[in-house]
Amino acid sequence: MKIEHLLYDYLVETGISAASAAYINMFALLTAVLIIAFLIDFIIRKIIVQLFTQFTVKSKTNFDDLLVKNKVPRNIAHIIPLIFTLECTPLVFIDFQYIENIIQKGLEIFTIVLTLWIVRSLLNALKDYFKTLPRLKDKPIDSYIQVFMIFAWSFGFLSAFAILTGIEFIKFITTIGAASAVIILVFKDTILGFVASIQVSINDMVRIGDWITFEKFGADGDVIEINLSTVKVQNFDKTITTIPTYSLISDSFKNWRGMADSNGRRLKRSLNIKLNSIHYLSEKEVSDFKKIQSITAYLETRQADIDSYNKHQNINKELLLNGRNLTNIGVFRKYIETYIENHSGTNKEMMIMVRQLAPGTQGIPLEIYAFSNDKRWKNYEYIMSDIFDHIIAAVPYFNLEIFELPSNTNFINPKQ
Repeated sequence: MKIEHLLYDYLVETGISAASAAYINMFALLTAVLIIAFLIDFIIRKIIVQLFTQFTVKSKTNFDDLLVKNKVPRNIAHIIPLIFTLECTPLVFIDFQYIENIIQKGLEIFTIVLTLWIVRSLLNALKDYFKTLPRLKDKPIDSYIQVFMIFAWSFGFLSAFAILTGIEFIKFITTIGAASAVIILVFKDTILGFVASIQVSINDMVRIGDWITFEKFGADGDVIEINLSTVKVQNFDKTITTIPTYSLISDSFKNWRGMADSNGRRLKRSLNIKLNSIHYLSEKEVSDFKKIQSITAYLETRQADIDSYNKHQNINKELLLNGRNLTNIGVFRKYIETYIENHSGTNKEMMIMVRQLAPGTQGIPLEIYAFSNDKRWKNYEYIMSDIFDHIIAAVPYFNLEIFELPSNTNFINPKQ
């Protein structure tokens, strides 16, 4: 008497029909197998994870820590209960061949999925480990891992499809190869969109709600929809721009999420100062500039250092060119920097810089580089305008001039 038929024989002897006894026997065996499988899985998982954890504490390398972090031991622990379930399936469904075939195929497909889980977690652990190695920090490790996983998932998908259809794997691959040319031609856009969607998702390139700028398609606004073939962007003028999904990985675009997630939004704008308005400062001008409260302390300290240097070097100051001197544009730069540092709309923890750019045909650009503490568009523009309103109005106080191209009124003879 077989053990799998003990309950069946007992039920038949008690007067229950053979068909009913077979079903009851099947459900009883299935329940027992599932309970035992879950218990085995729980025990094995606890043992393996515990052993790995203890090993990582004693080990000097951090690779085993990364294996635990990426759940490699946990995934490996599922192998033993899966093997147990596969071996018990013929016993559970001994009287139900059709159901046994379905369950058997399902378990084989789950074996493929489990294998992919283990491979993925192992590759993620390798990726994290390689990134800790100095000689590999500048290598595109993510790209290599992604390519390998694409092949692994493709192989797993084809294997699962071959199991479902009952076709031999080699024959199935041969058939797919012969039809691939037609499939690629007919479903080119869909395939490209599908691949792009996977890459966009894996690399976290774009999310719904992100503000992106895509000059090639005239898009500048918020992403409102991402699907297999297109990405919809609602521009700030409320128009809708549709972008092919594949373009997100084939062309260049700007995603403003980094700015939105940061602590400030960049202010970067310059003024063009006329070159012939720049000069050394006389003692009288320095004295007059000391009346500007925000740079009084700076001028006193700076001028004292310059005077000390010139005196120590016996510099003849009858000519301003000799020795060290303050210039009106240098003092103006310091004033702008101090003003921005004290402005309520700027983020003091991020970079604040005022610098000169290369002189050109329109004077010398004086660039302001800072970050606003409010990233909302309207408020950001208000902060930028408020800063430049003040700076532009302050230019004449430093005996400087802003360059601008002449208008028609500049050519009108005032005597006429």
